[in-house]
This record gives sequence, structure tokens and C-alpha cells, in this order.
Amino acid sequence: MAKLSHENLEVFINDYLKEDLKHLEKYINIYNEEIMEFIQLKNTIQTMRENLPDGYKTQMNIGGNFFIQAKVDNLDEILVDVGKGIYIPFTAEEAIKFADVKVKMLNNECDVLREESIKKRSEIKVALMYMAEQQQLMENEKK
Repeated sequence: MAKLSHENLEVFINDYLKEDLKHLEKYINIYNEEIMEFIQLKNTIQTMRENLPDGYKTQMNIGGNFFIQAKVDNLDEILVDVGKGIYIPFTAEEAIKFADVKVKMLNNECDVLREESIKKRSEIKVALMYMAEQQQLMENEKK
């Protein structure tokens, strides 16, 4: 059985395992951001329903940083970005249910990525332990 060289193992750890781990962490962060957006959507809808039953006044950007005064009288229907820039009108209750489903789905996907991240970290640890053991064996052989 051929022994892995110290240099090859370092390359494998740094160029493959750690890069895979970086990608996993990047996607975990993306999912976490999406989860927070849907939680914020749900909280905003609930707050508006409880505290602003008659609507609210705001300013709306109509392009080129030109703003107009706007009044929202009806909070019964909300446009929700369901992905890929597609907006669908929902009632407040439907939007809250959609946000709950989306959070649950994203959490499940994020859990899978977290498991993969744990496996990747374990692989790195095992490889580093193997390197340390090989180094110790080489030092013992020199004595």
C-alpha cells in the first residue's frame, strides 16, 4: 500500500476539503439570509395588521431617486417575491403561511448543508491527524 506524501495530503486538504467547506459555508449563509427575510416578512405583516389597521403613509421611489408620497389604505393583499423576481399577490394570511412554509423548507435544506459541513470538517480533522501521526512515526524512525 502506497503511503500518501505529506505534501500531497496538504494539497488535498487545502485545495479540496477546505474549498468544499468554504462553498458549503457560503450556501449556508445564503440560506440563513433567505430565512431571515421570510421571518422579517412574517413579522412585518403581523405588526402592520396589529398596529396599522387603517393603512400608512410612505414615500415611493419612482426611479432616479425621485420620490412621491403614497398612502397604503388596504393591507389585505400583499405582493410577495416567491423567487426569481416573480411577485404573487397573497392575502396577509396566505403570505404568513407561505413564509412559514418557506422557512421550514429552507431550514431543512440548510440542515443538509450543515451535515455536509460537519462531515467535511471531520475529513479535514482525520487528514490532519493522519499527517501528525506520519510525522511522529518519521521522527521515531530517525531516533
